[in-house]
Amino acid sequence: MFDASSHPDSLPNHPGVGYKPQHFAALTADPGPVRWLEIHAENYMGDGGRPLAQLRHLSERFAISVHGVGLSIGGEGPLDADHLARLKHLVGWLNPASFSEHLAWSTHDAHFLNDLLPLPYTAGTVDRVARHIEQVQETLGRQMLLENPSSYLAFAESEMSETDFLREIVARTGCGLLLDVNNVFVSATNLRTSPRDYIDSFPLDAVGEIHLGGHDEDRDEHGELLLIDSHGKAVVDPVWALLDYTLARSGPKPILIEWDNDVPDWPILAAEADRAHAALSLIPA
Repeated sequence: MFDASSHPDSLPNHPGVGYKPQHFAALTADPGPVRWLEIHAENYMGDGGRPLAQLRHLSERFAISVHGVGLSIGGEGPLDADHLARLKHLVGWLNPASFSEHLAWSTHDAHFLNDLLPLPYTAGTVDRVARHIEQVQETLGRQMLLENPSSYLAFAESEMSETDFLREIVARTGCGLLLDVNNVFVSATNLRTSPRDYIDSFPLDAVGEIHLGGHDEDRDEHGELLLIDSHGKAVVDPVWALLDYTLARSGPKPILIEWDNDVPDWPILAAEADRAHAALSLIPA
């Protein structure tokens, strides 16, 4: 099991935003309550150029979280050695406060699928995911956070709940967790379960970061409401309420506003960060 104390850096318990280059000037002029930024690792794996220069400049003012989307932590095959090496180079160069990835798979044999696909929660999946997380943590020399997915179906093969699965992964690997509150709401709506019950059973003491984002509404083949995790809209009021419920149990945590599609002008994103700051201000330190 990885010893997280060997790399004790962490994000501040303040709002952060997913960094987009069109917001560079606004962030350097007046970031408001934003104290940290998150980047997608795969967007910064090249050498040199303006994007890396801007990122280096921002890293002198803001804490940085690196969020991976391409490791395929839940994949049946081995991790891509070249991808992991590029990630190690980026993390070594940037020295971020946090690194996270998704509980999902996105590769099969030599093929990469541009999506984050779900897993059955079985003992075999625990073994595979734990083995991959241990490899990542040993390669990077730091703890990683694992993000709960958004779900659209449940596997008949699953032998345990998602929260029990995550708790077992934490116990086996020493990793932390990234709690995506919007994903909790999306999954609970789609699977007809209670989001508050999910939060009550979640290992909140392992949470190093919280995500908030928007989602789209659709209908399934039976006409039932189906939510799609899209990161393309403002956070809805029920998700803000679920955040309040979570913080009342977890205490203050770093909160990220994710907005990756149909990215708005800075004032709209800043208003979401202001609302996260207001939620945090109600929680005793």
